[in-house]
Amino acid sequence: MKVQDVAQLVGISVRTLHHYDEIGLLTPEKDPDTGYRDYHDEDLTVLQHILFFKTLGFSLQDIKEIIHNPDYDQLEALKLHRKMLIDKRDQLNQMLETVDETIRAQEGGVSMANEEKFKGFDFSHNPYEAEARERWGDAKVDEAQANAMQMGEDKQEQMNEIYRELAAIRLEDPASKIAQDGIKEWYDFLNNYFTTYTPDMFKGLGMMYVQDERFQKNIDQFGDGLAQFMSEAMAVFADRKNSEA
Repeated sequence: MKVQDVAQLVGISVRTLHHYDEIGLLTPEKDPDTGYRDYHDEDLTVLQHILFFKTLGFSLQDIKEIIHNPDYDQLEALKLHRKMLIDKRDQLNQMLETVDETIRAQEGGVSMANEEKFKGFDFSHNPYEAEARERWGDAKVDEAQANAMQMGEDKQEQMNEIYRELAAIRLEDPASKIAQDGIKEWYDFLNNYFTTYTPDMFKGLGMMYVQDERFQKNIDQFGDGLAQFMSEAMAVFADRKNSEA
């Protein structure tokens, strides 16, 4: 299949497929005569896995590292995807039941027990914060949180302005110069006013932007897809800084 055929089949843009090729994520064979990309069944299987991982909030750089790992097992990955989707479905079903019960209660003019109002909602812990603590230690996370709580209105507005600037370029290639210049401003801001971020910490923070719905919702209010764009740009930025070290 040619790139236009794959784009139409999957529902993504030709530009996206070109980008996947350019970064070494999905590299189909090239026609030796025309140079056009030729996608085979195995390429489409890999693309399916890429999109599964994107749905779960992984950055393109992380997806590349996962699927190109010699130990990567496609069947095992599919089973993992299925389990995570079922868990998400079960939570959504419970929340739908809670919403339906609330509607019926309000239409019937009856009250609900307090515990019934919050079935399906679970904010008792943040698994991504736990992951951060395990990876970087309690001190760094606590320091970052404390600094965030103490940030004044001027710093909040400066942060929002960076979000707005990044939102304006969120359709650009995350690896492009304009995207990397923008994300460097974010990196510098965090290091100046929060805590000292290593490249790996910065990359991990970007992962949390798309893996934690609260992060994603807060960031995407400045532009749909901004959290995903920032996550991918932060991964590229971190990898480049590590390669320069």
